[in-house]
Parts: sequence; C-alpha cells; structure tokens
Amino acid sequence: MTKTEPSATSGSLPDALPDAVQAQRRILRALVASQILSGAGLAAGVTVGALLAQDMLGGTSLAGLPSALVTAGSALAAVAVGRISQARGRRPGLTAGYLAGAVGSAGVITAAVLDNAALLFLALFVYGAGTATNLQARYAGADLADPGHRARAVSRVLVATTLGGVVGPNLSAPMGDLAGAIGIPDLAGPFLLAGAAYALAALVLAVWLRPDPLLTARTLAAAPQDPAAPATTRDTGVDRRSGGVVLGALVMVLTQIVMVAIMTMTPVHMHGHGHGTAASGLVIAVHIAAMYLPSPLTGWLVDRYGRTAVAAASGGVLLASGVLAAAAPGDSVPLLALALALLGLGWNFGLVSGTAIITDAVPLATRARTQGTVDVSIAIAGAAGGLASGLVVAAGSYAVLTLTSGVLALALLPVIAATASSRPARSR
Repeated sequence: MTKTEPSATSGSLPDALPDAVQAQRRILRALVASQILSGAGLAAGVTVGALLAQDMLGGTSLAGLPSALVTAGSALAAVAVGRISQARGRRPGLTAGYLAGAVGSAGVITAAVLDNAALLFLALFVYGAGTATNLQARYAGADLADPGHRARAVSRVLVATTLGGVVGPNLSAPMGDLAGAIGIPDLAGPFLLAGAAYALAALVLAVWLRPDPLLTARTLAAAPQDPAAPATTRDTGVDRRSGGVVLGALVMVLTQIVMVAIMTMTPVHMHGHGHGTAASGLVIAVHIAAMYLPSPLTGWLVDRYGRTAVAAASGGVLLASGVLAAAAPGDSVPLLALALALLGLGWNFGLVSGTAIITDAVPLATRARTQGTVDVSIAIAGAAGGLASGLVVAAGSYAVLTLTSGVLALALLPVIAATASSRPARSR
C-alpha cells in the first residue's frame, strides 16, 4: 500500500494528503491504457459470439443466447467488482474483473476446439466479466473529478475504448486465419485476441493505477478542508436522494436493452444476406466507435446543458437507428453501418448522462457498491435484450426487432419527465 492510500478498513489518514489534481491525471492515464486494451477484448467477442453459437447449434433461434450469457455474466461480475472495489479499492476490483474475462476467453477457445456447446455457454458467461469491468472503469475516472466536470472525466475513460473497439472487430478475419493455422476453429480466433487483451489490461491496472482513486477520494473527503482547496477534494453531496439513482439506472437500462438487441442480431442478419465476418466486423467496428468516440463531446454536453437533456436526446437517436436499420436493404453495408453508428451514439448519450446522475446521487461511503448494483440491472437488461433478439428475429424479422427496439427507446421520455421533475436543478 502506498503512502497516499489509506487502508480500506482502518479509516486512518496518510501523513501527507495527495494532490487530487496530479493523482487524477495519473489515474486517467492508467485507465486510458487499460481501456484501449479491454476495448479490443470486448469488441472481438461481440463480433463472432452469435455466429459461433449459430454454427454449433445449426440455427438462429438461439443466436441471441451468447449475448444474453455475456451480459448475465457481466451482471454477476458487476456485483463482485463493485463489492471488491468498495472494500479494497478500484485497483483490485477492476484487475480481478479483467482476469476473469481472460479466463472466459480461454474457455470459449477450448469449447470451440471440443465442439462443446455447454462449455461454450459457460465460458461466455465468465467472459462477460470483461464487459462489466470495462464499464465499471468509467466510475473510477469520476472518483476524484470536480463535480462540474464529472461527465467529462467519465468521457475520457470511455473514449479510450474506441481504439481497441475499432481494431478488435477488424482483426476478426486475420485472427480467424491465425486460429485455423494452429488448429482452432476460425470463429474462435477473435477470442485469442480477447484473452490477451484482457490479461494485459489487468496487468496495466495492477501496476499503474496508483493512487487508488476511490480510496484517495475517501481520504480527501475525510480530511479537514481548506477553503481554498479545489472542489476535487470534497464530496459535495449533490442530490443524494433515491430519485437520482432510479433515474440514472432507468436511463442506462433502457438504452442497454435497445443497443444489445440490435447489435446482437446485426451480424446474423448480415450473414443471412451473404456477408462474411469482414463486413460484419466493419459494421460492428463502426458501431463500437460510435459508442465511445463521441464521449468527449457527450461529456461536455452533459456538463454544459444538463444530465436529463442529453438522456432525453438518447431516446430520439435510438429511434432513428431502429427505423434506419429496418429500412436498410440487407445487402447495404453503408446503411447498416450508419444505423449501427446511430445506435452507438444513442447508447453513449444514455451511458454518460446516466453515469453522471448516479455519481452525483451517491455518497463516497457507499458509492462503489451502489454503482455495482446499478450495473447489475444494466447487465440484466442487456441479457434480456440479447436473448429476446434472437427469438424476435426467428418469429418475425430483423426489421421487426429494430423497429420495436426503436419505439421502446422512446419510453425514456416519460421516465425522465416523471423522475426528473422532483430533482434539483444542478443535476439537470
């Protein structure tokens, strides 16, 4: 334990308080590096998970199950990462989550070699820990941030995922070739990249995420305050009523359902129209870039114009995505890429605004545990969206799925109107 990090349980203060601004810069550098790596791991699995299950099972009705299992696994991991972070700090919590993602990736490869569907589903469940940890890292970026710049701090962590998220899917075909050359089924190739990326992300955090952001924030909040000290050293207690947690959670839950449902079935839809993994990988790469690349702009918009305004905008963008995906010809890669880009952007609006609302609402004493619990609901929503997506397409069509999802996104508007009406103006 370093001198600037208090014990997670003793409550003792260090001899010298850390400089919050300098600590935040170091923390963000470590988080950015780990997010680049974990983004590649996350995106690689998204690209081929449904196709791998379809190949093993010989049909599309359960093609949404891999996404459901990944997100269900991320629900359990969100609880675990949140509780470890609450008790021990962000560094051990996030490191453990990425290591679990690496183990899950190895399990998927083993299942593909053995052609064992049961092992595949179990491994995908464990692999979901990487997804949960990738999202939990955004909270670490906000722990020491000035309350008026929290959304921008979150956005810096999220945007780092873009590089890995774009590179990962586009390596699907080369990784498939590499897998084939060493006797592994082609579709399992991207999980070679995922396993290595998650393991390296865990290593980066274990070595360089110092001082621990959550433990440092608690130390600074407990210390006597200098009136001239910057706001990053204070826990301002903005809107700690339950309404803030409910609103933030609902925004992120609805956007997650819509995003996962459409994203999961798009590669399957494209495969059915004769596209290979290179084309679907390109579309997913565009989608993931849109999920994370706009984050700095989104963070600025959230801090400048308010949390709820951007959350409401996400509903309209997701509706536009669903309509365009339904109208796009199955052989049009550009239109499908545009629809998936809008899907990613709408999700980004919801995630950044919802995260800022949650962080505003929860005190440091219970912050990590509450954030983990909220991410469980997000993961469960994603699991439901992924599982339902295959059933809807099998019973109807891809167009039915995308239109229904887009209309569901509009439920954000009455939710925001009803919940936000009682909230203080600062959080809006």
